[in-house]
Amino acid sequence: MTLQTDVSASGAASPTLPAFCAECPVRTEAVCAALDPVDRTTLAKVGHHRTYARGETIFAAGDESIACATLVSGAVKLSATGRDGVERIVALVHPAGLLGHLFSAEISHDAVALTESRLCLFPRRDFERLMLLAPALLQGVLERTVRELDRARALADLIGRRDARSRVAGLLLSFSQAAGSACHPAPTFELPLTRGEAASLLGLTIETVSRQLSALESDGLIRKHGLRGIHILEPVALASMMS
Repeated sequence: MTLQTDVSASGAASPTLPAFCAECPVRTEAVCAALDPVDRTTLAKVGHHRTYARGETIFAAGDESIACATLVSGAVKLSATGRDGVERIVALVHPAGLLGHLFSAEISHDAVALTESRLCLFPRRDFERLMLLAPALLQGVLERTVRELDRARALADLIGRRDARSRVAGLLLSFSQAAGSACHPAPTFELPLTRGEAASLLGLTIETVSRQLSALESDGLIRKHGLRGIHILEPVALASMMS
């Protein structure tokens, strides 16, 4: 593949990244961050951006696995629908997360945008081929996979708690971290889940989720604003519920 280049002031040729790569908000966290400029440019040439509306399906279970994607902004749920017709949310994907199945013929879960979500999409075969040619990309995928496994374990631990309040508190903290960073969680964010989706994820009823959110607000730990806005007033107190 021929790379587009420009010439620096020193006269040396260097690859030119597309504007959407240079301005990408997750460029230091996504799997492509591990690539050198040449390989990152190669990957960018086969990728494209697409924005999905809230509720729009990105990948559907059973579909042929022909693409993978990095979530640039927004939030995505991975879910499965049982024979009883009940949807069960199995994971949440936050910005910089990787979507799609690599080295797999089919998608195993529905991936649905929880909010307006922007993705960088890559043909799966091109992405896999570059993984084999660029060990740094493979390393990045492995590191991202480990992080997603850690998130999955944390989610399983959260759902397994008997106390409904600690489940709701943990969910709020996880979205606070996703909206900011591991070191600096965002105190204010939009909750991307409806009460019903939160209930499905946490194994609670909608009424219980609403009641616990109201109780946390009454206790001065959070403040709700608008339809989905959450402001965490006492993050230490919320975190103490998880210990």
